[in-house]
Amino acid sequence: MSDGDDKTTTKRQVPAVTRALAILRFLARSPDPIGVNPLARGLGLVPSTCLHILRVLQDEGLVDFDSNTKQYSIGIGILPLARSALQRNTFSSVVQPHLSALSNKFDVTSIATQLAEPRQMVVVALAQSSIPFRLQVDLGSRFPALISATGRLLAAYNGLSDSTLKTEFKKLKWDHPPSYDDWLLQVAQSRDRGYAIDPGVYISGVTVVAIPVFGSDGKMTRSLVALGITERLESKDVPKLAKAMMAIRDEIQSSQIDIGS
Repeated sequence: MSDGDDKTTTKRQVPAVTRALAILRFLARSPDPIGVNPLARGLGLVPSTCLHILRVLQDEGLVDFDSNTKQYSIGIGILPLARSALQRNTFSSVVQPHLSALSNKFDVTSIATQLAEPRQMVVVALAQSSIPFRLQVDLGSRFPALISATGRLLAAYNGLSDSTLKTEFKKLKWDHPPSYDDWLLQVAQSRDRGYAIDPGVYISGVTVVAIPVFGSDGKMTRSLVALGITERLESKDVPKLAKAMMAIRDEIQSSQIDIGS
């Protein structure tokens, strides 16, 4: 195949790969193992096609199969791939020491996230605070792209259509769900401020502060996020925290290090 052909190849020309990736993502999001038929229905696949792909993924160790329940789940074979990706992620290595300093100064859990697919953000770096009671976040964990403070920023900066926002908003799960109109107002406020705040709406008792990190196209591709116990993170400290996070973002983006688009 020529170089020209390579450039014009799209995922529609390799449907088996597209379906395999869809299956892996579905299993990664599923809280419980799932059978072939409900998995196929969820992805709009023919069950026999879904089964063939699952068996290949199982042989490669990327999917686990329980012969008793006849259900599939994401396999541990995905871990070396994920670990390698994180180790090679320049953004992760560059931001890590900044997150550690931020956590120590403000007693917050600091994380960096990256848009992994249209509906998911993945944690690519993190630092815990030194206080005895702290929030636990795992490296590599995923969450819906439009949830919490990060989601408000994504909606503010990435030019998503109103129909897309409404559809994805309905899927979100909050401890204290806001109305869509209130959420849109918060999106606009986040755009004006340059950072977003979730004061215990997503998780009760947890204040989330997020700032956007932009790609070369001007859209938000990553974010810096701080999570603190609401009773400890006073409202007067939030602007100081956000300013410190913006300084980290600006230093990284003004450096000569290429952190990717």
